[in-house]
Amino acid sequence: MTKHSMKTAAAALLLWCGAIPLAAQTATKAASAGPVPRTADGHPDLSGVWWKGGDVGGRGLALGGRGGTTFASLYQPSAQTKAKTLADKDDPSLGCVNTAFGTLNVSMFDVGAVAQIVQTPKFVVVLTETYHSFQIIPFDGRPHRDSVPPSNRGDAVAHWDGDTLVVDKTNFNDETWISAEGRVSFHSDALHMVERYTRVDAKTLEIEATLDDPKVLTKPWVVPKQTLVLAPFDQIMELACSGAASEALVDAAAKQSAVKK
Repeated sequence: MTKHSMKTAAAALLLWCGAIPLAAQTATKAASAGPVPRTADGHPDLSGVWWKGGDVGGRGLALGGRGGTTFASLYQPSAQTKAKTLADKDDPSLGCVNTAFGTLNVSMFDVGAVAQIVQTPKFVVVLTETYHSFQIIPFDGRPHRDSVPPSNRGDAVAHWDGDTLVVDKTNFNDETWISAEGRVSFHSDALHMVERYTRVDAKTLEIEATLDDPKVLTKPWVVPKQTLVLAPFDQIMELACSGAASEALVDAAAKQSAVKK
């Protein structure tokens, strides 16, 4: 048994014996986190820099919520056939193209692990650190725009369902993948995404998402719930991407695909 598993087993034993009551732990955590901050109109304020406890390559990054069913595992037979013709070298993100969703199953992360939300009386503005993209999401009742071209991240509108912000995204192009890092996950222009953002307390944000694409999927993909925490800093950095910077990655992916064949 490893030191980690021994510590885990010891903690579980303490909980089971009642030395650390689970209910008391939960109550203490909620109390220490503080209440949900609210804006002048009474809605929860989702503003803040959010992550899973750490950045890519650093300590604290929790990668839970990625297992089980994936977008590609729900492909129709024709989409499965197409997927077999694609590999790492075909990943659009190698050319600095955004994903349609996100590699860590959090759309505002895109291909990174940190993002920032800025909330105003009419909009939620999502700022993505890696590839330095953004999405402006109105929640004042307006419909989807019919005058803008399809895009990598789609067109988003939102409404409040109690204390949960429900975001509806349509009008995607078909030039991106759902995730990156060689995970073959192409989609069609019929992609439709619904996300639910709930600020549980002052330091915790839960996100649920369902992705539907009737042209390539057998049924909608229900993404595992993601739990984010407030980062200990209040601004993200600019992590831009250029073709020159990714050229070596493209070459490496091409060589790797050739070896597999």
